[in-house]
Amino acid sequence: MSFMRQCKLGDVLKFGNGKVRPSSEGAIPIYGGNGILGYGGAKNYDGETIVVGRVGAYCGASYYENRPIWVSDNALSAKAKNGYSAKYLYYLLRNTDLNQHAEGSSHPLVTQTLLNVVDAEVVSDPDEQKVIASVLTSLDDKIDLLYRQNKTLESMSETLFRQWFVEDAQEGWDERPLSGIANFLNGLACQKYPPANDLEKLPVLKIRELSSGISETADWATSHVKPGYIVEAGDVIFAWSASLMVKVWDGEKCVLNQHLFKVTSNQFPKWFYLRWCKHHLAEFIAVAASHATTMGHIKRGDLDTAMVLVPPPPVLETMSKQMQPLLDKQIAIARQRKTLEKLRDTLLPKLMSGEVRVAC
Repeated sequence: MSFMRQCKLGDVLKFGNGKVRPSSEGAIPIYGGNGILGYGGAKNYDGETIVVGRVGAYCGASYYENRPIWVSDNALSAKAKNGYSAKYLYYLLRNTDLNQHAEGSSHPLVTQTLLNVVDAEVVSDPDEQKVIASVLTSLDDKIDLLYRQNKTLESMSETLFRQWFVEDAQEGWDERPLSGIANFLNGLACQKYPPANDLEKLPVLKIRELSSGISETADWATSHVKPGYIVEAGDVIFAWSASLMVKVWDGEKCVLNQHLFKVTSNQFPKWFYLRWCKHHLAEFIAVAASHATTMGHIKRGDLDTAMVLVPPPPVLETMSKQMQPLLDKQIAIARQRKTLEKLRDTLLPKLMSGEVRVAC
C-alpha cells in the first residue's frame, strides 16, 4: 500500500537510556520497567516521551507522557523524529510485541540496539498519523474516565462500610463467620473437562485471567459443566491461592477453575458479602504468606474464623438502598469499559496496518 512505509523503529524513533532514580522528593513521575514506580523532584525527559520497559517480565511495555518525567535505568525513552507523531508511534509500539524480541529467558531484556532494527510499517502522511492517534486517544481517555469513576464509587462504598461496621457498629448485632453468610464454591480442575468441539466450549477463568482478563492464550473447557461453575459478568470471585484477590468479574462468560471461589448467597445481598470478603482480604493475605509453601493460600477454616457483623433485617435493607445502587453502577461501568477496550483493541491493529483508514 503506497500510503504505508516500510522502515526500522530506529528510522522513526530516537531511543535513549534511563538513569538511576533520583533521591529527591517531589511530584515528578518516575518510570520503571512496569510503569510509574514512584515520584521524585527531578526530571531527565520533558515533552512528548514514550517510555519502554527495558528489563523483566514486562520489558517492551510502552507508556506515553507529555510532561516532565524521570526515566529510570529499568526503562528506555523514545522520542519521535521529525515528521512523525509521537502519539501515533506510541500506538505503533503498543501494537508491536516488543517483548518477543527480548534477549535472555530468565531475565528478559530489550536494548536500544535491539529496538533500532525492529521492522515496522508506518503511515506516511503526518496528518493521517495524528488522526489515527486522536481516534485511539479518545477511546483511551474514555476508558480511563470510566476507570476513575469506578475508583470513586469503590471509595464511596468502602467509606460507608467502614462507617457502619467499624466506626459506628452497634452492640447487639449478630456475629457470624464469613462462611456463614455466603457460599464459597471452589472451581473445577478444568483440564479434566476438555471441550468436545469448538462450539460447546468456554474459556477457563484462572487467577491470571481474573487479574488481566480473558486473552487468546486462555485455556478452554466444555460448556457442559454444572451451572454453578459458570461465571458471568457481575459474579463475585475470590482467588484464595497464590495472588489473593476479590473481584467482581467484568469479563465474558467462562468456567471457574480451581483455586478460585465463586461467592454467592441466597440470604444476603451481593454488596454485603463482597465488602466483608474485601474487609478480611488483608488478613487472608497475611495468613497465606505465613504458610511455608511455594504457593501461599488460605483454607476453608480461615473463612470460619473471619467474623462478620450482621445488622437486623430492617437496618440491612436501609443500607442496601445506598450500597446496592453503587455496586450496580460499578458493574455497569465495568461492562461499558470492557466494551470500549474491546473496540480499541480491535481497531488498533487495523488502523496501524492500514486495513482501516480514517479521513483527515
